[in-house]
Amino acid sequence: MANPHILRVMAGDVWAVGSVYEAYVGRWSRPVATEFVRWLAVPPATRWLDAGCGTGALTDAITANAAPALVVGADMSLGFLKGPTVVNADAAALPLATGEFGAVVSGLALNFVPRPGDAIAEFARVAKPGATVAAYVWDYTDGMQMMRWFWDAAREVDPAAPDEGPRFPICHPPALEAAWTAAGLGEVSVRPIEIPTVFTDFDDYWQPFLGGQGAAPAYLARLDPDRQRAIRDRLENQLPRQADGTIALTAVAWAVRGLRVESGTNRADVRMA
Repeated sequence: MANPHILRVMAGDVWAVGSVYEAYVGRWSRPVATEFVRWLAVPPATRWLDAGCGTGALTDAITANAAPALVVGADMSLGFLKGPTVVNADAAALPLATGEFGAVVSGLALNFVPRPGDAIAEFARVAKPGATVAAYVWDYTDGMQMMRWFWDAAREVDPAAPDEGPRFPICHPPALEAAWTAAGLGEVSVRPIEIPTVFTDFDDYWQPFLGGQGAAPAYLARLDPDRQRAIRDRLENQLPRQADGTIALTAVAWAVRGLRVESGTNRADVRMA
């Protein structure tokens, strides 16, 4: 259908302000979502669940590229959700029928779930046999360069600064493979999705870090003004610049997909693709 009904489901608050998220990383999530949906190649007229739908980048990519019959969006944050229909939910205890969807997906959200395995088990439960179950997460160790540059500069100023790389163990190919296989999903494959993240100037890079949402902005907000300024100065001096003043970086997300299989079958083949 060209204009499917979109139902967004939520409970509680994790990220509070959608516009702040959009300026920080939301704007980079749209090209990742588009490539992800194309990679899945789900047949048209399929019922989709977008778990952790956030501001709707993945939902919009599904609508634009997959001709879905229905998209149900689930998210924890009140500040992100929009649309006329809102229903309380939890990624680890979805109030949805077993075997209801032909595609269950999650974009840039799984690492924020306290127990990702519980959520993946729910994704598998609400997927019908043969359905695609898939997700993608940022590569916080090295691939998300805007954050890598920030944390490296922060640790020069404050050796005790945290680091998002070790914080999210699910954001690595072996962990994603293992989690999908443990949920009983078959034909599991993992691939990187790399996109350009080009900032028009240093302010375009720096200002989103002042929004207070996300690990890096929240850390920065806790610092005294002198340390904030020291990190800013290091970044302004160290970030690579193009001749026109733009800052051209890249961002990598790891994407994983598998198939919901009938109970009692064994199709836990794992491959990189």
